[in-house]
Amino acid sequence: MNFYLSIAVRLMLAAVLGGIIGSERESLKRPAGFRTHILVCVGSALAMITSEFIFRRYSGIVNIDPARLGAQVISGIGFLGAGTIIRDGVNVRGLTTAASLWAVACVGIAAGIGFYEGAVAASVIIYITLIMLKRMELG
Repeated sequence: MNFYLSIAVRLMLAAVLGGIIGSERESLKRPAGFRTHILVCVGSALAMITSEFIFRRYSGIVNIDPARLGAQVISGIGFLGAGTIIRDGVNVRGLTTAASLWAVACVGIAAGIGFYEGAVAASVIIYITLIMLKRMELG
């Protein structure tokens, strides 16, 4: 597959998978919903695509670690997730949304580097966790 077509596929897959997970958060009126999850996932995918691009461009010229940008996404997303956590008296809300943002960032990283199977499998597990396990908690 052409590298530039591959980029489009990776970014679209990240948008779709992030949107699926974000739609569940949106349906529950959580602070980070549909658009936020899409943006985090696509941004993470772009970080990995950029890492791969830099690696391809400068491999053999300088010593490059293509995982460095992805590692920064993983640590940096914590700040966005922290903004979704709200203390309401003795209760704390937003932890699951913060976790879903972190997880969707990792989905974006996987989609961005072309690890489609991992991105899709993780999205299915995340979605099932958000939908099905919530029902188990309630009943």
